[in-house]
Amino acid sequence: MKTDPSSQDVHAFTDEARAAIYEVIFSRRDVRGQFLPKAVPEEVLSRIITAAHYAPSVGFMQPWNFLVVRSAEVKRKVHAAFAAAHAEAAEMFEGDKRDTYKTLKLEGIQEAPVGICITCDRERTGPVVVGRTHMKTMDLYSSVCAVQNLWLAARAEGLGVGWVSIFHQAALQEALAIPKGITPIAYLCVGYVSHFYAKPELEAAGWLPRLPIEDLVYFDQWGRRDEQQPLIAHLMRDQAAAQAAANTGAHQPATGMD
Repeated sequence: MKTDPSSQDVHAFTDEARAAIYEVIFSRRDVRGQFLPKAVPEEVLSRIITAAHYAPSVGFMQPWNFLVVRSAEVKRKVHAAFAAAHAEAAEMFEGDKRDTYKTLKLEGIQEAPVGICITCDRERTGPVVVGRTHMKTMDLYSSVCAVQNLWLAARAEGLGVGWVSIFHQAALQEALAIPKGITPIAYLCVGYVSHFYAKPELEAAGWLPRLPIEDLVYFDQWGRRDEQQPLIAHLMRDQAAAQAAANTGAHQPATGMD
């Protein structure tokens, strides 16, 4: 994205640093089938988990834990929990959608060198939490912020991440010995990959398209669109640039890792 120097604040990052941040965001992918057997160094794993720990959280309650999974036996249990739910999920779709669903690769649980389950302890700092007094789900959203931090940090490190969400919660808790009072938020498959796809796999497979951003922005009241707002033209330009980069396969070449 191009920036107007006159719009930059004294606290803004350098052009190079800002470009790197946006590149990470736009090239992040949900990785399922491109994992390599190459081990993830401890120092790299430490950096991405630390990045996750520095996510924002409601009332600074930091409700997350990070359960690192390397055991092949534990991965098999997690995969079995996925497989059971996956078979059920296929029957929830109809017609062509069901056929397409069955062809999709939706996890890399056993292929990825590392699994990380990010959880939420909703009672970590007691029953009354600053910022959660009325919107009780804010702690769950906080743990999701930790997921996003880890995902972006991993992409910057050249690691692929795949979020597996097709589980019965109780089955995943049993596979990982997670207590009933702790909520699993995300099971993440983490590892080096052969390549990153230019577009999200579900978009490329025709499951759903990328929505036009101008249809998603309202002004002052829900549902109030205003195509004359200058922001709309900027949004359309920036999404077009992001899509053009994806269409050219800007982030698709193999990494060259052995």
